[in-house]
Amino acid sequence: KNKVDLSIFDDATPLRCKTMMSLLSRHIGLTVFSAIGLSLVAIVGLDVIAGIIDQIGDIKNNYSFADVLIYVVTKLPSTIYEYIPLSCLIGCLVGLGILANHSEVVVMRASGVSLLRILSHVLKPVLIFILLGTVIGEYFSPYLDQLADSRRDYLRKGESGLDTASGFWKREGNEYMHFNAVFPGGVLFGVTRFQFDDNRRLIETSFSSRATYNATDDYWVEENVSSTTFSKQSTDEHKFITRQWFTELTPEVLTLNILPADSLSIRTLYEYIDFLEQRNSDAASYKLAFWDKVLHPFAVIGLVLVGISFVFGPLREATMSYRVFVGVLFGISFRLVQDMLGPLSIVFNIFPIIAVLVPIILCAVLGAYLLKRSG
Repeated sequence: KNKVDLSIFDDATPLRCKTMMSLLSRHIGLTVFSAIGLSLVAIVGLDVIAGIIDQIGDIKNNYSFADVLIYVVTKLPSTIYEYIPLSCLIGCLVGLGILANHSEVVVMRASGVSLLRILSHVLKPVLIFILLGTVIGEYFSPYLDQLADSRRDYLRKGESGLDTASGFWKREGNEYMHFNAVFPGGVLFGVTRFQFDDNRRLIETSFSSRATYNATDDYWVEENVSSTTFSKQSTDEHKFITRQWFTELTPEVLTLNILPADSLSIRTLYEYIDFLEQRNSDAASYKLAFWDKVLHPFAVIGLVLVGISFVFGPLREATMSYRVFVGVLFGISFRLVQDMLGPLSIVFNIFPIIAVLVPIILCAVLGAYLLKRSG
């Protein structure tokens, strides 16, 4: 009558295993997440310092050192987006390296934890940074990059006259336009326009200190306009407080022309590529940027796979500093290959997706091979 029903413990082992695996996943995830975060802070911090030093040479007029700091901070989201792949690679090397140095990896493997399960635990924090990069690239970088560049140009040149050494040129039919600064949302500063006839003879020039886009009626409103009209016998000068300017230019079109292709969002790139193809225009550079952004998560995962394979393979007994060195070297090499294949694909008329995929596939193959050897 004193027997104990041991059947109540039948589910204890699976439950305990599930709890232990949950703790293990959390431990690996937090270690790797912290390492990636610290790597990102360190790399971005170095880039910020370099950016400040680089911008000091542009200080003039109303563009002061405080404005340099504002410029660099405004460009910070783009910097973070750019260095997420390298940070994930170094973070995985450092995070798993810490676990390996404490013999925790050996205990995991001796306990029957497979490399595939460890890989899944490592990828969880990586996916968080991939999501962060996607959000930054789609919703923050395009606007903030244009705002930072426009604000800097405005402070350096403001509403002054034509400065051919900088600013933005645009042609529409027989009219050539120059803008000192183009702010997001449809605000231009220092607008200079040259109107020619069909015989390339200058017929009118004008300068306005500011132009604002009227989205309701699709035209620009120029302010403080000085206009000169040329004829064969004379020139006439006119001044206007405000003047309507009808043109096909819109804030969206200006953004597409001002920002480099890799600063645009995936949606904007897709729509602009479709627009160019309908007009039989060259869209190779925009296609390259589009596929680079679409496949960006796979590039990060490929680098992480290589980092994990290094820890379980060639760098198993290496020091932490050596792992970081190898990670930086491999990450830079990966980026250099991408930067070389991109222009080559445009020159030799190769599908841009191939140029983006080749380094990613090479990373995945290398990582899978090293993991198979070490597993």
